[in-house]
Amino acid sequence: MQLTVLVDNNTYIDRYFYGEPGVSYLIQEDDLKILFDVGYSDLLIKNAQKMDISLWDVDSIVISHGHIDHTGGLEPLIKYYTEAVAEHIPHRQASLVAHPLAFNRKQKENFMDIGSLITKEKLALHFQLNFSQKPLWLSDKLVFLGEIERTDDFEAQRPLGKRVVDNIAEDDYLMDDSALVYKSPGGMVIITGCSHAGICNIVAYAGKVCREERIVDIIGGFHLLQPGEIQLQKTLAYLKETKPKTLHACHCTDLRSKIALAGVLPLEEVGVGLRLEY
Repeated sequence: MQLTVLVDNNTYIDRYFYGEPGVSYLIQEDDLKILFDVGYSDLLIKNAQKMDISLWDVDSIVISHGHIDHTGGLEPLIKYYTEAVAEHIPHRQASLVAHPLAFNRKQKENFMDIGSLITKEKLALHFQLNFSQKPLWLSDKLVFLGEIERTDDFEAQRPLGKRVVDNIAEDDYLMDDSALVYKSPGGMVIITGCSHAGICNIVAYAGKVCREERIVDIIGGFHLLQPGEIQLQKTLAYLKETKPKTLHACHCTDLRSKIALAGVLPLEEVGVGLRLEY
């Protein structure tokens, strides 16, 4: 499997890519081509073009959760594929994989929209929708985890804003937050968006779904933004015990947390332009 970072908060190498607070990875596994999240804007398209990567033949778009910094690129992608039709460019109609709650309206307390600005109805006109609460195997090696079991007592304890269901606003614990796992010969590669479900919960559930204990890498946001000391220390202890060979913590992981992670496990840099092979 090859993973290329198209969108991240940072850029990685000495080329003039664009960065923004968001996530988008291109995953290529055999003949399968998957976009994992689409960032906040059209930067995934711009960066892909600068890398000479075509997005016309994407098979699936996997959405980790419904926040705008992971779904905002859907509107530019719709324009991108609409132009393909107008210009008679051969392209595939991608499937869109997400948790069933991912495209409910999401708000902060001041009624600011922080979720997808595109509705399910609009998306259905352009993509084959595949919403799943249960684990969904995209190939014999790649699985979308669906709804993450939350088994520990130190993560995902507080809501982040509100979600609107049937015109009623309720606390949003981001039950739509999910991840993707690749089963490599050496163990799991766990790919996250923001880890609102808790990075340790995600690792535990990935192992349960894949029936695997070995972890080659964890790449993505760990949602360690000014975490409390108890959460940080328990996260460090859990990850040290599970012994991933490498960590690529990025996006919503602050410097203090990265330094702490680097103290217990090999931590590598992430940014737009990074390409990993597993």
